[in-house]
Amino acid sequence: MLKNLEDLIKTIRDRKNSSPDKSYTNKLLNDKNLSVSKVKEELAELIEAVEKNTNKIHESADVIYHLLVYLEANNIKIESVMEELAKRKK
Repeated sequence: MLKNLEDLIKTIRDRKNSSPDKSYTNKLLNDKNLSVSKVKEELAELIEAVEKNTNKIHESADVIYHLLVYLEANNIKIESVMEELAKRKK
């Protein structure tokens, strides 16, 4: 299950480190305004889906994808986020 997440992170990093292409991921990585607006949009869609009890899984996946791209675009490594969460364990 978490392999899918690791694969997604690898793909995002591959797109970031490759020459610009026409992929949606690369477009988000290179346009921080677009990336932040997509995170906000997808979060709103997830909240609406939860409230209406529709498309929750689909919208959750969109949020995770766009958040991971946003973090990578801003040089925030998911590994650092995981380390911070580990520190918060009680």
